[in-house]
Amino acid sequence: MIKEVLVVEGKMDVVAIDKAVDADCIITGGFSLQKHTIDNIRQAYKKRGIIIMTDPDSAGERIRSYLSKRFPEAKHAFVPKEDATANDDIGIEQASPLAICRALEKVRTLDWNPQMVFDGADLIQAGLSGGANASAKRAVIGAKLGVGYANAKTFLLRLNHYGVTRDEFAKALEELATVEGENQ
Repeated sequence: MIKEVLVVEGKMDVVAIDKAVDADCIITGGFSLQKHTIDNIRQAYKKRGIIIMTDPDSAGERIRSYLSKRFPEAKHAFVPKEDATANDDIGIEQASPLAICRALEKVRTLDWNPQMVFDGADLIQAGLSGGANASAKRAVIGAKLGVGYANAKTFLLRLNHYGVTRDEFAKALEELATVEGENQ
């Protein structure tokens, strides 16, 4: 049983989560968050804590951002886009139980006063910005680090705001290099 309450977008997300873990969920119903939904989230936040697990798409990111501002100590779980895509649909409801469990194993908390550990040069040097396949590499590294997929600018913010260390980053890059080496 997960102590915190998972905040998800829809009813089918709850069905997928129930196949993976024993957890209570609150459904946002999309971005049109009703007052009673915000009140329920606030109550869960105060009593048990919350884990925001929205879809890995632009609507999910807007909901995550909105909730992060209102609940600054919320935890975040990111299911990688490729693990949450099926039949031309993206969402937590498309994710396998294993993908959901992996995301919950890598839960992170947003740090509103980030340590500026990484900068744009780090992304360029690592091939995560400005190069061939940078987007795909960010997706893989984001999944390994539990910060999800994002464009280069947002990815850099996540590295610094979610407390990713240099060691974690280096290890993820090594794993990526090993996989790329095996595929050649």
